[in-house]
Formats: sequence, C-alpha cells, structure tokens
Amino acid sequence: MTPTPDTALKANMSLADRAYRIRRNAVLMGEVQGQGYVGQALGIADVLAVSYFHAMRYRADDPHWEGRDRFLLSIGHYAIALYAALIEAGIVPEDELETYGCDDSRLPMSGMASYTPGMEITGGSLGHGLGIAVGMALGLKRKQSDRFIFNLMSDGELGEGSTWEAAMGAAHHRLGNLINLVDFNNQQADGPSREMLSSEPVTDKFSAFGWHVQRVDGNDIDAVRNAFDIAMAIEDDRPRAIIFDTRMGSGVPFLESREVTHFIRVEPHEWTLALDALEAGRPT
Repeated sequence: MTPTPDTALKANMSLADRAYRIRRNAVLMGEVQGQGYVGQALGIADVLAVSYFHAMRYRADDPHWEGRDRFLLSIGHYAIALYAALIEAGIVPEDELETYGCDDSRLPMSGMASYTPGMEITGGSLGHGLGIAVGMALGLKRKQSDRFIFNLMSDGELGEGSTWEAAMGAAHHRLGNLINLVDFNNQQADGPSREMLSSEPVTDKFSAFGWHVQRVDGNDIDAVRNAFDIAMAIEDDRPRAIIFDTRMGSGVPFLESREVTHFIRVEPHEWTLALDALEAGRPT
C-alpha cells in the first residue's frame, strides 16, 4: 500500500515532535473535562515518546500481538498521558480524544485494561504495577521470548512495600527483560514526595537490590533516548531501572509554576493559552 502524505510525514517525525503531539493530545483531552492529571501527562511526554517511537515493538492494528513489548501503566491516574501516546501511535483513533472521561468512552479517567486497546493492566491501586511486571517478565523469560516489559511507576509508589518486594523478586529471578521507568516529579496529592516519605537515595537503593540503574533528566529527550538504549543493550541479566526527574506541566510554563500540580483545574480560557504555549515551544 502506498503511504499517504500524512502517514509519510508521521514516519519522519522526530522524537521531540512526537512528544509535542503527545502533550497536545493530553491538553485537548483535559479540556473535555476541564480538569485532570494534565501536569503528569506533560511531564512524562518525553518518556512516552521514546517508549513508543524508539524503543518498543508493537503493531498498532493488533494490540494483542504476541510478539509485542509490553508497556504497563502502574499509575492508573496517568491514563490521560498513556491515551495521548496511544492516540499518537495509532492504537486508539484520534477522534476518540473528544470522549475522554465521558459515559461509554473507551478512555476512562483512570486506566482500565478491559476498556482501552493497548492498556495492558488496570492500574490505580498504587504499588502493584512492578509486581505484575515481574510476573509478566518471568513468563516471557520462560517462553524464551526476547521481548521487554516496560513498567511506568511514580516516585510515590516507591513508598509502597510491595514495590521493594517486587524489586527483590526481579533481581532473584534475573529478569533482564524488565525495565522499570520511575517518574520522579516530586509531587503527590498531599505535597512533595520527599516530604511525604523520602525514597532517597533511590539510585543506591535499586542498585543494592541488584538492579542496573540510571538517573536522567526526563525532559531532556536525548538523555531519555540514551538511557533507554543503554538499558536495552546491557548484556547481563540484571533488571534495569531508569529514574526520570521530570517537571510537572513541562512545556506549559504557567502550569509548571503552579504550586499545586498533582490534579489541576484549568480555567476555560487557559486551555487555549496552554495550546499556544506548546505551539510556541514546538521543535522546528
């Protein structure tokens, strides 16, 4: 089949432009409800762009393809971020963006695997994603599959004991096919993560549990891509963790500077301002 001009254009997009489009999708979905976890979506967009357009193997028209890498969203309230990436990847049709959070939508406000193509697990009860990822990675290892499990979790989940039980299990079973992505935005519902329950020194902790660990600026897309490349190229069978320091609201300065960014309400006129800010910072 001859590619359409739009398909050819998308195929040649840079990762930075993919991240811009993921951010734009998230803002447009947020506008449907007038509120939501938009700050997280803007902050993690670079990581999602690299995941879906550089690192992962999948088929947009067959989300259950056995040969796919698996992307697990442990943090169910980040669903708006993953939907934005799934739309950009062509797994979810773009016209469903306008149904976000509405009755009978396939895009509920908290991610559920039974609703959305490409959503591997139902997250939201924080601290469970890494344990599920360990089970999936162990299953793929026993099948002698070379596919990866990518698990996206929050820094708040580092305060859950189940996270560290899973981390210990991953090292014990030598799950080199597991890559744990930690969004370290230092923000929880009740305040800064470091004040709620500090997980520092987080890199030393993962290393002590037997993991290969990196820590990078999660809003520097070149650094993000390099971290993925290193994690996927390691030749030993240690599980891998990448800690991404991100900025809530990245790409929209007036949202970045808000004191409360965990769950935000945006005034009607500010959605246009947010889209204008993203367009002004769009890569050329």
